[in-house]
Amino acid sequence: VRARSSDSPLSSTGTTFSRGEKVAGYVALTKPRIIELLLVTTVPTMFVAERGVPSVWLMVATVVGGPLAAGGANAVNMVVDRDIDGLMERTMHRPLVRGVMTPRAALVFAVSIEVAAFAWLFATVNLLSAVLAVSATFFYVFVYTLWLKRTTTQNIVIGGAAGAVPVLVGWSAVTETLAWPPVILFLMIFFWTPPHFWALAIRYRDDYRAASVPMLPSVVSIEETVRKMILYTLVLVALTVVFSPVADMGAVYLVSALVLGAAFGAMVEAVRRQPTERTAMRLFSFSITYVTLLFGAMVV
Repeated sequence: VRARSSDSPLSSTGTTFSRGEKVAGYVALTKPRIIELLLVTTVPTMFVAERGVPSVWLMVATVVGGPLAAGGANAVNMVVDRDIDGLMERTMHRPLVRGVMTPRAALVFAVSIEVAAFAWLFATVNLLSAVLAVSATFFYVFVYTLWLKRTTTQNIVIGGAAGAVPVLVGWSAVTETLAWPPVILFLMIFFWTPPHFWALAIRYRDDYRAASVPMLPSVVSIEETVRKMILYTLVLVALTVVFSPVADMGAVYLVSALVLGAAFGAMVEAVRRQPTERTAMRLFSFSITYVTLLFGAMVV
């Protein structure tokens, strides 16, 4: 993957970074908070696939390999986007913008852990899981980062598919195959992603305008954005209900899906009634709680 500007860090100021700061910088390249969210969906999916508690070793192997693959993808994303990251409040302190390492070093790091992820998953889990994990990386880098992100308001809609792949990895790790339940789980995350991310994008819409990134709230009104969020939320909630009979889930999950779905809908409605950054950020925060509790209910 070729970076979009020179090989020198954008904000090189001659600052000398300690070894600890450099290590922290490389960790930051992987976007740990995003990886945490991916694990929230991967591990419960393994429980559902197993219809019980999966092998501890298998969970450990998957929890190591999956984040390595996601981390590699995130690091490449930072290499490519370092030019616009320096223009946005939310991303201006990322390691490449600060000059913690060179883009070339970051890219070598990213490719190295991606190769390690594939090798690890292939050796300790299975080939299907390894291929799925790396395919998500290719999709995130080439389809979302290099193509869609800077060209269309549908960037996060289509590109968000990469973030839904971990449930397929988790399922295939246990069963070595795919079926309808993981497909529905994939679609659940796919339809959850736009309202989740657009809520954040409402807060930073001026940043996206400054960087010429056509995130929906930076191109259309908040009201129009919320109308689309409502549609995605309705489909999401319907999918969470459909998942119950398809995966033979119990009453705890179904009740949780209905209650959480109603709460999610109420939060989106709150943004519609009062389209402000404050209500949008409340929705963003709740969307993380929502997916955490929803997948947690699958394990009960």
